[in-house]
Amino acid sequence: MAQKHGDGQKAGQRLALVIAGLGILWVCANIAGSQLGWSNRIRALFDLIVLAGFGWALWVGIGFWRARQKDKG
Repeated sequence: MAQKHGDGQKAGQRLALVIAGLGILWVCANIAGSQLGWSNRIRALFDLIVLAGFGWALWVGIGFWRARQKDKG
């Protein structure tokens, strides 16, 4: 199903907010981990969660890009 231009733009904005939120989560988790003395395992868990989120965002972003390329031609 083809998306309207406005729908695609809103989805892109939501993706940008998710990426920014993941970055903020990662910074806050690192600060909290150092202040609260979390073990390296717990800190690595947050790293992996955020890394998975960034991977998902990359996947979705490439999908948006491919859809735009398809609509051009």
